[in-house]
Amino acid sequence: MRNRYERQLELLDAQLLEMGTLIEQSIAVAIEALIEQNTELARQAIEADEEINEKEKEIESLCLKLILQQQPVARDLRTISSVLKMITDMERIGDHAADISDITLSLANQKRIKELEDIPKMAEATSKMLSDSIHAFVEKDISLANSVIEYDDVVDDLFDAVKSDLIELIQKDVNNGSQAIDLVMIAKYFERIGDHAVNIAEWVIFSLTGEHKSRRII
Repeated sequence: MRNRYERQLELLDAQLLEMGTLIEQSIAVAIEALIEQNTELARQAIEADEEINEKEKEIESLCLKLILQQQPVARDLRTISSVLKMITDMERIGDHAADISDITLSLANQKRIKELEDIPKMAEATSKMLSDSIHAFVEKDISLANSVIEYDDVVDDLFDAVKSDLIELIQKDVNNGSQAIDLVMIAKYFERIGDHAVNIAEWVIFSLTGEHKSRRII
C-alpha cells in the first residue's frame, strides 16, 4: 500500500513540473509576442491558459484522491494541502500571462514610445522564480525556496524602474499616456507573477516545516 502511495506522490511531483513547464512556456511566448508585436504568438499564449487550467484540475483531482484513499497525516497531509495551495497560485500566473497577451494585441499596431528593456528582464526573472519554487518543492530544498523569496526584490526593483521611466515619458508628452499605462499594466502583471512565485515558495517551506508566513495575492 505504501509503495502505491509513494508512486502517487511521485506522479504528483511530475504533474507539478509539467504544469510549471506549461506556464514557463506561456510566459516565454507572451514576452516574445510583446517584443515582436506578434498577434499570432499573443493568441497562442491566451489559448495556452486553457491547458494550464486543465492541468490544475488534474492535479487537484489527484490530491483529493490521495486524501480520500490514503488519509494522510502529519507531513504527508501538509505536502498535499500545500500542493492544493500552490496550484492556485500557478493557475493565476497562467492567467497573468494571458492578460499580458491581451494587452499585447491592443499594442500590436502601435509605434513604441520607448524600447523595451526592463520588462523582458522581469519576464526572465519571474520565470526563474516559478521554476525554482517548483523544483524546491520536488527536491525538498528549503534553501532554494528562500532564494525565490529573496529574489522577489529584483522583480520589484525592475517594476519601479519601468514605472519611473514611463511616468517620465508621460510628463514629456501626454500623448504617450495610453501606451505607457498599458506597459505599466504589463509590468504590474509580471510583478504579480513574482508575488505568486513567492507564495509557492512559502507553501514549499510550510510543507517541509509546518510554518507559513501569511501572504495574500489577488
